[in-house]
Amino acid sequence: MNLNSKIFTTAQVVLSAIMMNAQSSTKKLPGDPTLVSSKATLDKLISYDKGNFKYKVEDYFARPKASQFKISPDGQYLSYKEKDKDMKNHVYVKDLTTGKITKSLVEKDDLIKSYGWLDKKRLFYTQDKGGNENIHLYAADIDGKNLKDLTPFEGITLGSVRLIKDTEFVIVTMNKNNKQIFEPYKINFNTGEMTQLYENKDVNSPIDDYLFDKDGNLRGYIVLENGLTTKTYYKDLQTGKFNLLKSTDWKDTFSIIRFNDNSDNKDEAYAVSNLDSDKTKIVLYDLKKNAVIKEIYSNPTFDVSSISVAGKNRNYELDYISYTGIKNETIPVSKFYREVHDKLASEFGDKQFYIASSDDNDTKLLVVVDSDKLYGKYYEYDTKSKSIKLLFDLMPQLKEEDMAEMRPIEFKSRDGLTIHGYITMPKAALEGKKVPLIVNPHGGPQGIRDDWGFNPETQLFASRGYATLQVNFRISGGYGKEFQTSGYKQIGRKAMDDVEDGVKYVIQQGWVDKDKVAIYGGSHGGYATLMGLIKTPDLYSCGVDYVGVSNIFTFFDSFPEYWKPYKEMVKQIWYDLDNPEEAKIAKEVSPVFQIDKIKKPLFVVQGANDPRVNINESDQIVKALRGKGFEVPYMVKYDEGHGFGKEPNRLELYKSMLGFFAENFNK
Repeated sequence: MNLNSKIFTTAQVVLSAIMMNAQSSTKKLPGDPTLVSSKATLDKLISYDKGNFKYKVEDYFARPKASQFKISPDGQYLSYKEKDKDMKNHVYVKDLTTGKITKSLVEKDDLIKSYGWLDKKRLFYTQDKGGNENIHLYAADIDGKNLKDLTPFEGITLGSVRLIKDTEFVIVTMNKNNKQIFEPYKINFNTGEMTQLYENKDVNSPIDDYLFDKDGNLRGYIVLENGLTTKTYYKDLQTGKFNLLKSTDWKDTFSIIRFNDNSDNKDEAYAVSNLDSDKTKIVLYDLKKNAVIKEIYSNPTFDVSSISVAGKNRNYELDYISYTGIKNETIPVSKFYREVHDKLASEFGDKQFYIASSDDNDTKLLVVVDSDKLYGKYYEYDTKSKSIKLLFDLMPQLKEEDMAEMRPIEFKSRDGLTIHGYITMPKAALEGKKVPLIVNPHGGPQGIRDDWGFNPETQLFASRGYATLQVNFRISGGYGKEFQTSGYKQIGRKAMDDVEDGVKYVIQQGWVDKDKVAIYGGSHGGYATLMGLIKTPDLYSCGVDYVGVSNIFTFFDSFPEYWKPYKEMVKQIWYDLDNPEEAKIAKEVSPVFQIDKIKKPLFVVQGANDPRVNINESDQIVKALRGKGFEVPYMVKYDEGHGFGKEPNRLELYKSMLGFFAENFNK
């Protein structure tokens, strides 16, 4: 994890053993535990996945023996996660001089979500409770001592964390004083001493983000006025006054990435903008003059929004621009990175690679290499000697020659839009056999997209002979403002049309068996699963709803407090329930009100502590369908949230899902 990044982007609405004892502890558990399927029911489901398969679920979804390698700032230590016999992933630190290995961070009941280096002797990590997303920031010495919860408050969550390099301070934003809004605090990561840096007073027009320079000085902030207008304020360095720089509609993008510390002009910054274009692009901007200095990079087809900048050792020069196109693309800029990129490209060919970690002097780079058929390998690249050596193969049991091809596709929607997506093809499909298909709509739905690379889900499905279709339907991100906004107020309608058109396209290509098509997704993808079974019941054989919305009305009512400032946006993305005409549409595309149209088998999966899609969403659809005599297997994990993070739960989920697909494809 890059410490200078958002841990949880609140503006983007995405939208077991305890279970066995549910009957004796119903008062303590979320939702209605009496609805949850028995172990015997789920075990029977698992039993349908029969065959002489080369790979097991564990081969794809057991966590690697070691992972998340990072170099310390001074290059003396290598840190990494290592899994023990109980499937806990502890953080270890290896002294590269002496070879001594120390267990630094111990994972107990709750997952260590992310971790990294604060300085050469201290680590950070983030953690919540059972997937509730009330994330805390912790710090500890490399020997595990001096452990401190840097945000020791009940019911809060982190918005962002920024390390002030070469100091003992981080700046965090959290909703400590008001659960709906975030304020910045400067924290000494050695002592835990905390200072609030700014007050966020107006809950109706709160500050949505803060702009700090590399030295930790507040230089600007972004106000979300009445939920729909974004106002960027910038500090005049002479007067100290914060002046209005930009006022834009929330659907437009003007976002300051970071200051250009390579320049003598203290008002110069890199920004992402689509104010005069459909696609976002990188520009160099003078914040005092409120003017573009020059365009850095743009692409005619895809949004561009990411850059990487060197550290103090190379005077903060711009190293490269990156974006997601058909595949992940990197555009080298600096001489240093161009040489690195050319060397890695010559070594790894058409595989994707990125720098996961480096020391402050860029002497040692940890490079991750992957592809659609390669889960990932870590390499160490010495920029002085130009030598590359393999550090760790994350999933050595998965042989590239056995993995399925992930093929980019492009087709026209029924109303003429160009839609992009991917199909993962098992070998039988490449040999001309028509295979079963799993349609996998992504979450979000807005601003999210599927991309090319190794996908354990689609590879697992391919190991059973199933193709997987992923459609970047209208409202998906990365394809420009017009494409994304064309899906607003079309959730459950034209967005679903695009998915259906994708299914028809791959059927026409002769790749899949039209009588064996399933639909499965998480979050919005779970909602799309329910809507697919309702809207086109003859298209699908069955569906799996994983933490999906079933009732738009109760979904809106259950938003966590820190989503509430964005409710006006959600009305423009989904539907305005205060508008009678739109409320009528919302009811028509809320699956719980359309259960009579569901005729095909459904499997529902939920994390009980999910703050985004409350367990009530899954309970409702299960209860309603069972009320009309329609049996629905229902898996709930009471130590999980919006998706399963713990290895035993993930393994049970995918074993059950494979059994469910096998049962229904073989009917």
